[in-house]
Amino acid sequence: MFEYMKGQLTKIRTNALVLEVGGIGYLIHVANPYAYSGHVNQELTVYLYQAVREDAQTLYGFRDEAEKELFLHLISVSGIGPTSALAIIAADDHEGLVQAISEKNSTYLTKFPKIGKKTAQQMILDLEGKLQAGEVQPLKTAVAADNQALDEAMEALQALGYKATELKKIRKFFDGTSDTAENYMKSALKMLVK
Repeated sequence: MFEYMKGQLTKIRTNALVLEVGGIGYLIHVANPYAYSGHVNQELTVYLYQAVREDAQTLYGFRDEAEKELFLHLISVSGIGPTSALAIIAADDHEGLVQAISEKNSTYLTKFPKIGKKTAQQMILDLEGKLQAGEVQPLKTAVAADNQALDEAMEALQALGYKATELKKIRKFFDGTSDTAENYMKSALKMLVK
């Protein structure tokens, strides 16, 4: 729903910021709120992810779009929720994270809070090849292909709540084909509903 907010930073809490936009103070959870301490009472742009659950609507904030993309990659892994993803981002060792995943170093990954051996192995499985040193690649549901319509359909299905692991299996049926994103979605939904 929200892409970013621009407003005045009014408070810093232990795990969040309060950003005033149009007279309303928004509580935005961030990886390291104290990184913003030099910006109190100044205008600030924060990129956002909104999580909606039965009992809460929570905003998560990021310094830039690359950090947001990393967060989206992390929460796409089974066993990693928004709080764990923020904890990983807070370490600010994105190069080490990318290297650990590419080298399949689950021991390094278990050093992050709430990341056990099983979740670390799942991270390697789900994120291998999706993160590049110095740059986070846009979220994709499978190995990059030159089929923009298929990429768009898979991203739309993921936005609807289908898991990346389910979509990887479905995508294999469409690789090498050419169609519209709408037709890919219709066909994929028929396969997913079976």
